[in-house]
Amino acid sequence: MLRTALRNVLAHKTRLLMTVLAVMLGVAFVSGTLVFTNTVSDAYQNSSAKGFKGVDVAVTAKSQEDKGNTIGKTPDLTQALVDRAAKVPGAASVTGVVSGFTAIADKDGKLIGGGWQSQGGNYWGTKDARYPLVSGHAPRGGNEVLIDSRTAERAGYKVGDTVRISVDGPVLAPTVAGVFTTDDGNVAAGGSLALFDTATAQKLFGKKGAYDEIDVTAKSGTGQAALKSQLDQALPEKLVETTTGHKLADDQARAISSSMSGLRQGLLVFAGIALFVGTFIIANTFTMLVAQRTRELALLRAVGASRRQVTRSVLVEAFVVGAVAGVTGLAAGTGIGAGLRSLLGAFGATVPDGPLVVSAGTVVAALAVGTVITMLAAWLPGRRAAKIPPVAAMSALHAAPTTKSLVLRNTIGALFSAAGVTVVLAATTMSGDDGQAPMGIGAVLLIIGVFVLTPLLSRPLIAAAAPLLRGFGVSGKLARQNSLRNPRRTAATASALMIGLTLITGMTVMAGSLQTAIAKMASASIRADYIVSMANGNALSPDVAKEIAATDGVTASSPLRNAISRIDGRTEFLTGVNGSAIGKLTDLKVDSGTFRVHGSDVVVDDDEAKSQGWKAGSTLTVHYEDGASQRLTVAGVYEGNQVIRGIMLDNATLTPHVAHPDDMQVMVKTADGASSATKDRLAKALGSNPAIKVQDKQDLSDSIAKAFTLILNMVYGLLAMAVVVAVLGVINTLAMSVFERSQEIGMLRAIGLDRKAVKRMVRLESLVISVFGGVLGIGLGVFFGWAAGQLIGSRMPTYELVLPWARMAVFLLLAGTVGVLAALWPARRAARLNVLAAIKAE
Repeated sequence: MLRTALRNVLAHKTRLLMTVLAVMLGVAFVSGTLVFTNTVSDAYQNSSAKGFKGVDVAVTAKSQEDKGNTIGKTPDLTQALVDRAAKVPGAASVTGVVSGFTAIADKDGKLIGGGWQSQGGNYWGTKDARYPLVSGHAPRGGNEVLIDSRTAERAGYKVGDTVRISVDGPVLAPTVAGVFTTDDGNVAAGGSLALFDTATAQKLFGKKGAYDEIDVTAKSGTGQAALKSQLDQALPEKLVETTTGHKLADDQARAISSSMSGLRQGLLVFAGIALFVGTFIIANTFTMLVAQRTRELALLRAVGASRRQVTRSVLVEAFVVGAVAGVTGLAAGTGIGAGLRSLLGAFGATVPDGPLVVSAGTVVAALAVGTVITMLAAWLPGRRAAKIPPVAAMSALHAAPTTKSLVLRNTIGALFSAAGVTVVLAATTMSGDDGQAPMGIGAVLLIIGVFVLTPLLSRPLIAAAAPLLRGFGVSGKLARQNSLRNPRRTAATASALMIGLTLITGMTVMAGSLQTAIAKMASASIRADYIVSMANGNALSPDVAKEIAATDGVTASSPLRNAISRIDGRTEFLTGVNGSAIGKLTDLKVDSGTFRVHGSDVVVDDDEAKSQGWKAGSTLTVHYEDGASQRLTVAGVYEGNQVIRGIMLDNATLTPHVAHPDDMQVMVKTADGASSATKDRLAKALGSNPAIKVQDKQDLSDSIAKAFTLILNMVYGLLAMAVVVAVLGVINTLAMSVFERSQEIGMLRAIGLDRKAVKRMVRLESLVISVFGGVLGIGLGVFFGWAAGQLIGSRMPTYELVLPWARMAVFLLLAGTVGVLAALWPARRAARLNVLAAIKAE
């Protein structure tokens, strides 16, 4: 039986090729998604990694606990502590480290590193082992800077060039004193690193005379634990804490893994979808393959083969096919993963640089999908064929499934669908994160239920297309009958496309609705003409607000200044504003009291007021970070939103108690309103800083749209594989269908159906199946998009369902295009069949 199975595999080369192709597609889908997810995940992990070479023990400031109404202050790491650490017997070298955001512009004035990857620090002494110089010399004074070699190469900078740099305010224009190399993961991932002399770095990063960290290297023969013990004895325990380099590396690995878990889980969902869709194609292919060989398998039974031997022969074929397809699918998937990453770059996504990652897990998954899934998919049809009595099989009296099996399938599908709809509807009544898990469970149940019910649904939906198909005469009538002849096959073929379009449509509906809601919220609550902020979301220097206020044409402006405080023993964040201007810059509905921000009068959002039991006229005592306290009065309660919320008080009241003011954004009102000239004037007033964004309402709306478009493009890129697999799955199904219907097609040709009509029949059959899958997918996607919106809408008053009719029409057109393209080769093959040979075929 083993030799028979192997010979049978090699005897039908065309059938073998088609089967291997179907399995390879499933494997490529899974392995391509895994390669892509691992590559992106690894790139982000590397971008967060910090090299600990030369760091045996790190000394950091110990956070002081809040006590009562006193805010704990983090002590400074002073030069005195550096000197004390240097005197420890086991210390070979001691380095004080200062770091912070530093934007570098290229020669065209554009930001390098995407903002969030732009970092700066200090160069320690004339020789710094952390950053070996490639050329130039150490920076001297505030007019010199070092840049990393990758940034220098990308931007075309060399020693002696002037470079535009920004930390949190006005643009600096120092000279490139030197270029260095580094193993910093952020730089390796496509970011940038600028180094100043220590005094300049301390001044720029608000650490005058202090450091963020002290790195200590041990002498030869001194272990990290021993050095840590010596430092613990020499340094004040209440102010600092010490950590060995080994522990720092382990902690960093855990922190990166934790921060990446959300992205990894999200991407692995697509790998699961890949496996789900790939299994459909493999199972469908083997069901058809075994059905075509029913007489052959029955003959084996007739000459003495047992049921188990027949089933095993099918499984041996499946193993051989799966092994070959697993290896080729892994290679194809690796290429697909690399292509998806390049596709993200083309869509404008900022993905860190890094190598293509093909992990052992990916290899195992590819081979497992190729062999195990293929064998599982082949087992059921093989077992079903082995159960058929040889005489019945050879006389072809076995084809139609029993009524009992169809009733059982439809009952199971209806139960799953009903359970899924019930759970999804129940999840929409929940709030926040509580409804996410039920929503996901309900969605899976509903998709499974619809998949099981698809053969039943195919009859009425495909019958609805009958009036359109009649226009194509005999070809249209035959196409409809062929589509309905084997509902299970039609269902399995359409399901791959259905799943892809369900996810694409659902994400599009949800993203479009969210984008509209956020844009509406921003435009409804903001009267300001412009919002000024940092490109990477960091805080602005207070100097920015001063520069803007002094700019010609500005009639009102206000920074939104964040500060921490204690109220009734709780930590509360305060938002400082320009009390005299904030009413002109915002349009917030007041629920009670008046919108007055001046002196000790403050306003609070409705959620905060409700949770604390405050109302207009209530008083509260706030304890600032400098230890001072003040009694404030709630002048009014306003309706907060995701854009503006919290406790708002006058900056004149807040700023004297804040050591380092942080402005998250500056709101600006101008005499001429929003215009390109006014926008250019504001940008020039800020030194045409590449790190600072000046946005009007349209820009805000566009940036929100860009963020959602970027997410959608990533999803489209991943799910494009599902569509590709669906296309090739339809091709494979039609080709094998044409093969098993050769005799029938020969008879049609013999009685007068010409080649054009045969081609038209196969194309229409493919079109009907694909559009059927598209209609189901779009319908499910709209339902899931609505349900997810109901869950989100509970936290966003401006949320409303927005159906992207144009995109849904494109999706349906895409489904039709899939059908037309998938039918090209099978239709041509059917039309070219030799009439006499086809009639004699069995």
